[in-house]
Amino acid sequence: MPRKLTIREFQLIQLYSNWEFSMTPIQFYAKWGVSYEQIALICSRSDSTVRGWFRNANNRRYPSHNDLLHLALMDFLLEHFEEIPEQILQWLHFHK
Repeated sequence: MPRKLTIREFQLIQLYSNWEFSMTPIQFYAKWGVSYEQIALICSRSDSTVRGWFRNANNRRYPSHNDLLHLALMDFLLEHFEEIPEQILQWLHFHK
């Protein structure tokens, strides 16, 4: 039987659902020394899709909300990697 949510957990879900956390590919690319291929890896997209995000022409593609979230989360991890406790890194399967 699934565990029932506590009030605190329900509040966390509410907070998360209203969280406006995003970073555009252009912002991420300007901040970090990454390639389009690395952005594609972060967002689980093809290289050609990511290249389409950087076009200025009529056939430009736009990232989804999930792509913006992936980039924001990766930005957060890159900014705070050294501050993340070892136990959490192990949980995320990161290795030093």
